[in-house]
Amino acid sequence: MPDESPMDDRIPPAPPDHVDVLIVGAGLSGIGAAWHLQRHCPGRTYAIVEARGAIGGTWDMFRYPGIRSDSDMFTLGYSFRPWTGEKAIADGADIRAYVEGVARDFGIDRAIRFHHEVVAAAWSSADARWTVELARRPDGERVRMTCGFLFACSGYYDYDKGYLPDFPGMADYKGTRVHPQFWPEDIDWSGKRVLVIGSGATAMTLVPAMAQTAAHVTMVQRSPTYAVARPARDRLADRLRRRLPMGLAYTLTRWKNVLMGMYFYRLCRRDPARARGLLLGGVRQMLGPDYDVGKHFTPTYNPWTQRLCLIPDADLFRAIRRDKVSVVTDEIERFTATGLKMKSGVELDGDIVVTATGLTLKGWGGMALSVDGRAIDPASTMTYKGMMFTGVPNFALWSGYTNASWTLKADLVSEHMCRLLNRMQSRGWTTVAPRRDPDVTPEPWLDLSSNYILRSLDTLPKQGSKRPWKLYQNYIRDLLTLRFGTVADKALEFSTPKR
Repeated sequence: MPDESPMDDRIPPAPPDHVDVLIVGAGLSGIGAAWHLQRHCPGRTYAIVEARGAIGGTWDMFRYPGIRSDSDMFTLGYSFRPWTGEKAIADGADIRAYVEGVARDFGIDRAIRFHHEVVAAAWSSADARWTVELARRPDGERVRMTCGFLFACSGYYDYDKGYLPDFPGMADYKGTRVHPQFWPEDIDWSGKRVLVIGSGATAMTLVPAMAQTAAHVTMVQRSPTYAVARPARDRLADRLRRRLPMGLAYTLTRWKNVLMGMYFYRLCRRDPARARGLLLGGVRQMLGPDYDVGKHFTPTYNPWTQRLCLIPDADLFRAIRRDKVSVVTDEIERFTATGLKMKSGVELDGDIVVTATGLTLKGWGGMALSVDGRAIDPASTMTYKGMMFTGVPNFALWSGYTNASWTLKADLVSEHMCRLLNRMQSRGWTTVAPRRDPDVTPEPWLDLSSNYILRSLDTLPKQGSKRPWKLYQNYIRDLLTLRFGTVADKALEFSTPKR
């Protein structure tokens, strides 16, 4: 049952330069990890370092028009704090307010050190601690902290730069060009012709939002992506809220959405032809019999080989039917002074070009790790239970699912790490690290064929061919393993430094 009330206990006062646990990032994962530490590891000191000046992570940084969750808030929300918003597919500002509320209500905000970016972390086996080097923004002054455990909750996106292909002629374009990751506050697209390059979740969010006031918006894509319409509000959740206590209604809705998501994912993997027919049938129903769904919304790959794009209240499809939005499926030959020239010879004019061309991934959030003076290359490691890494002691990284909400996995990882910390404390152990199994075959860490993942695979850790090294992308399986399974299996090596 979710805990709906703030805890009475607060974090113990922490020394200024040393904590038991240092959390990197004040987004969904970091705030959730702090809550679990307070609840399950009382007495341990912790701090959160956040490179930016606000709580929320992704949901504070990305401010482009229409930004919203790409999964429902009953699973993207925390297990311990019910989502009470009206929309199941929530706006970015509402998600940010939700995370801020959790941090405020549980006193977590008092443990955050803003404008502190982790540059490097060095582990000493003799001392059983990390020395973490931080750059204090904006002047870049270097400061240091030490900790017993390092929790990386900053995700794996590069927040300093997005992905932008080297399109020929970009310097020739005389209009306004903007990347969604760095959306300017003063841009005005009212009455303007807008070209949005991209076919992923960002593009499908931007396009209907900008179409509300733009003269016309054209989504320019090299190839289509699967899209599925879904109501922004969850009707069952609304009915349950009227009849049941909030916490129980939240739990039931959460499990309903978890099971539905797992069912459809398994359908996509086991019977892709049927899943493809269901998805494309839905699009045809939204756009009508005369629209060329085959060209603009029929990918060449099977469903869930890449993430699906969620279209709340069918807003993109409704904008297309109102002729506020066009879709052009073609390759870009070059930028021109007034817009884009396609390889088919078609020229598209636009006052604004939005390059929704993707993200860049960073192993371990970009921090440089070393163990006893030896630099650690993320790609040389293998992930243990999707959270720890071979050869890296007292370190964990929070990541989510590729086929479900991020927070589902982050919550479980937080719980498991707290269990691990408590087990170590009870046995007098100070150090833990996964030990590489020579019989396990390395596999790519992420199993999607999305371009932003393929571009970065050689810089990311590996997963293994069997458990506990394999990522199953299965919430129920992880629930049994991380919440109820053992925390001290043979893959982990525990020790205490000899003095």
